[in-house]
Amino acid sequence: MQVTERPAGAGGEIKVNSDRHNLSPALLYEHALRNGEGELAASGPLVVSTGQYTGRSPKDKFVVEEPSSRDNIWWGSVNQPLPEDKFEPIRERMFEYIQDKKLYSQDLYVGADPEYRLKVRIFTETAWAALFAHNLFIRPTAQERMDFQPDFVVLDVPSFHANPKEEGTRTETFIALNLGQRLVLVGGTEYAGEIKKSMFTVMNYVLPMRGVLSMHCSANIGESGDTALFFGLSGTGKTTLSADPSRILIGDDEHGWSDHGVFNFEGGCYAKVIKLSEKAEPDIWQASHRFGTLLENVVMAPDSRKLDLDNAQLTENTRSAYPIDFISNASLTGTGGHPQNIMMLTADAFGVMPPIARLTPEQAMYYFLSGYTAKLAGTERGITEPEPNFSACFGSPFLPLPPMTYARLLGDKIRKHGSDVWLVNTGWTGGPYGVGKRMSIAYTRAMVSAALDGSLAQVETQEDPVFGLHVPVSCPGVPSEVLWPRNTWADKDAYDRAAQNLAQRFKDNFTKFADQVSEEVRNAGPR
Repeated sequence: MQVTERPAGAGGEIKVNSDRHNLSPALLYEHALRNGEGELAASGPLVVSTGQYTGRSPKDKFVVEEPSSRDNIWWGSVNQPLPEDKFEPIRERMFEYIQDKKLYSQDLYVGADPEYRLKVRIFTETAWAALFAHNLFIRPTAQERMDFQPDFVVLDVPSFHANPKEEGTRTETFIALNLGQRLVLVGGTEYAGEIKKSMFTVMNYVLPMRGVLSMHCSANIGESGDTALFFGLSGTGKTTLSADPSRILIGDDEHGWSDHGVFNFEGGCYAKVIKLSEKAEPDIWQASHRFGTLLENVVMAPDSRKLDLDNAQLTENTRSAYPIDFISNASLTGTGGHPQNIMMLTADAFGVMPPIARLTPEQAMYYFLSGYTAKLAGTERGITEPEPNFSACFGSPFLPLPPMTYARLLGDKIRKHGSDVWLVNTGWTGGPYGVGKRMSIAYTRAMVSAALDGSLAQVETQEDPVFGLHVPVSCPGVPSEVLWPRNTWADKDAYDRAAQNLAQRFKDNFTKFADQVSEEVRNAGPR
C-alpha cells in the first residue's frame, strides 16, 4: 500500500511507503544492516559512515527566493538566494528520481511546547538516516500519528545530485529551503546533520515572528528549579556542560525562550564523541554504547567490533545520535522556566580570554552579537584545525533573519527576567592553539557550578584591562592563576600582542552592528 504526500505549495508528490513509515529503531536496524548501510558495534549502537562529507556544507545551503519570505531573509553568504526558476527544476527532477525508490519516512515534532511546535515528515533514502531523525526529533504518540498532517516536509536523498550549470548550485551537493512550499530538499551529501540543522533554520524563521527567541544553546535545570542556558557553536561544550549528573537536562543544542519559559526543539542529542572519556562524561559515554544509538564515522576494531573513540581516522567530527531519554536525568517534558543564568561559551584559539567572566547586560548584547569562538576540526568541510571565527548569536549559519532580530529579543528577555550572564572560555590557556593546552574540563565545570549555585556572583571581580570583562578573583577548585590567562603564559609580551590582536578583531567585526545598537552596547567590547 502506498499513499502520497504533497508538500504545501508543491506541484509533485512523494510516496509514503507504509512498510517503511514510522518504523521502530529495531526495524530500522534490521533494514540498515540488510541494506549494508552500517555495522553493529559490540556494545549495541549502529555505526555508519557518511562518506565524503563528515560535516556540514554551509556553502551549498540555499534559501529559495520566493514572495512569502523574500523581504524577511538575511540574504548573503549565510542565506544564499536560489531563484524560484532554478529551484523548480531541481525539485521536479528530484521528485521524478524518487518515483521508483522506496523511501523511509518518519512523522515527528520539532518543539516540546505544543503551542509552538511544528509537525515535520522526514523522507530519507536510507534506514540509518530515518533512525537519525527518529532519535533527534520529538516522537509523537501512536494516537498523535494517526491524523498527522505535516507543517513541513524534508526530503533527504544523498544519491541525487544537482546540475550546477543549469540549476544555480555551487556543486552537485545542495540543501535547499523553500519556506513558501514548506519544503526542504537535501541531495549529494550523506551527512545527517543537514536534516537536523535545516529544521533548526525553519524554527529560527518561524518563532521570532511570534515573539519567541530561538537559540543555539543547551539547557538544564538545577535541584531548586533554576534553569540555565549554554550558548555556543559546535565543539565549545554545550553538550558536555549541560550533561551534568546533578542537574536535569532539557536539551543539548536547540531551544526556544517564550513567555512561558524555555523549551527544547529536539527529542535527542547529537554529541561529538572524539576522545570521549567515560570518566569525564559518563552519561554521554553510556548513551553512546547502547542499542538504539546511531554513531557516525566512529572507528571499530574489525574483529571484536569494539568502539575506538580515540580514532580520528575518518574525521574529528565523530558523532553520537541518541534519544534524550538515554540520559538518565533528562527532562520528561523538555521544558523549563525562565533562565537564571546564561553561559556564553567560546573556544578561544588565541588563548587570551579569561576562563570565566561576568557580563553586564550591555556586554551580553555585545558578545552575543559577536559570537566569538573557534571553528573546530571536522565541523565543516575543509576545517582541519581550529580557526578564529565570529558567528553572530553563536549560530549565524542557521539564522534566516538578521542577527539584530535575535539580539533584541535576548536583551528584552534578560532585562525582563533578570538573568545573570557569563562568558566562559573552554578553549586554550597558556598560549595559543599549538602552544598552550585546552582548558581543563574539571576547572570549567567548577567555574560553571559556582556560577549556577550563585556563589560566584558574590565574589569580587577585577576588570580585564583589554577586554573590559569582570573576572572573579577566586573560584573554588580553580587555581587563581588560571583565572587570569596572562599569568599562564611564559612569554607575557607575546600574550599582550595576542590579546590586542584579538581585541582589534572584535572591533573590526562589530562595525557591521555599530549603527544598530546603543552607544552603551557599542562601548561594551574590548578597549
